[in-house]
Amino acid sequence: MLDAQRPRITDLKTRPGSLTKRSVVAARGILTGERRGPGAYLAFAGPAVVVSIAYIDPGNFATNIQAGAKYGYGLLWVVLLANLIAMLFQALSAKLGIVTGRNLAEMCRDQFPRPVVWAMWSVSEVAAMATDLAEFLGGAIGLSLLFSMPLFAGMVVTGVVTYGILMFERSGFRAPELIIGSMVGIIAFCYLIEMFIAPVDWSLAALHTVLPQIADAGALLLAVGIIGATVMPHAVYLHSGLTQARTPVRNADERRMVLRFSNQEVIIALTIAGMVNMAMVMMASGAFHAGHSDVAEIETAYHTLTPLLGVGAAGVFLISLIASGISS
Repeated sequence: MLDAQRPRITDLKTRPGSLTKRSVVAARGILTGERRGPGAYLAFAGPAVVVSIAYIDPGNFATNIQAGAKYGYGLLWVVLLANLIAMLFQALSAKLGIVTGRNLAEMCRDQFPRPVVWAMWSVSEVAAMATDLAEFLGGAIGLSLLFSMPLFAGMVVTGVVTYGILMFERSGFRAPELIIGSMVGIIAFCYLIEMFIAPVDWSLAALHTVLPQIADAGALLLAVGIIGATVMPHAVYLHSGLTQARTPVRNADERRMVLRFSNQEVIIALTIAGMVNMAMVMMASGAFHAGHSDVAEIETAYHTLTPLLGVGAAGVFLISLIASGISS
């Protein structure tokens, strides 16, 4: 936060014809009116997709599974509300980067007194490390369970794969965006499959999506956990950094166009993430609520899913967990 500096597009060492270069050229073509068609607008997609993985990370798996197992569909409205709040925060963060050309960390550094900046930076670092640990362990646990390997081996594989993905950033922003986007797609597809396997009461799910209720103190605690796992401060910081120099603009009209595309992407990406979160709760409710309401951990959920819904459902669950852990 103290020295947040993100390279401008003109500073990126991209080869002629690279994915990043082509994306920038395509975006410029849209802004100048030289290009048309739905496919051309995909050049602007990416930042919100990357950020959306923070909303379907292993922390969300844990809270959603526990909520569905213990309280059925009763906390679906919390997931919906948290997702709507997340859309607002992420849209504002993206807007900050697009309009000012600076990220949230840079703005905090310049607007707050130095002691406050140091305190915010320290808290953010600790929170990021704690969050990363949970996400890292989520991927490692998924690999360990799926391939029957020691947990330490799963941790090594997760670390190697994650480092490999980060290496793609040397060629620009586009390759990591496509990799993360693919993993978001895998997670969403896995839970689409789960919705066909798990015995979901759709009418009851629809009712509790719009009917606020807190059954007891435990439900209140879980509701806070769902909100905390959904509205992620580091994702708010990240979004402004991803948009601040991604698409070069030359005037206010072009900036307004980029902002409009960004808002549309936020709505689409976080709607998908929200639907995945709701699917987690519904799957856990359908599978565990009647007879296994004490399920609260990922390992327990996997071992319980196998006899209840079959090896296929448990395997799909682990694949989504691995994709979530590695990408987040």
